[in-house]
Amino acid sequence: MSKRIQYKVDGQVQGVCFRAYTVEEANKIGVTGFVKNASDGTVTGEAQGDDNQIQQFTQWLNKGPSAARVTGVEQSEIDPKQGESGFKQ
Repeated sequence: MSKRIQYKVDGQVQGVCFRAYTVEEANKIGVTGFVKNASDGTVTGEAQGDDNQIQQFTQWLNKGPSAARVTGVEQSEIDPKQGESGFKQ
């Protein structure tokens, strides 16, 4: 069953290729959705997949790429979207 989350990643997450690595990781895991920089210095987005995929993806968000320093991840479950393909930034 498909599950969708909205997420916000705090810390040193802009200027460290966080979005590019997030797209790469999302494609490996097989989730759909998007990632973008927010004006407050965080990275935000949405991701959709099965429970296991979402769990893997959120574990990765809490770690991020090696140059990032993640200090927190907020997430909430939202309604799944139909017909979405791929993961974009």
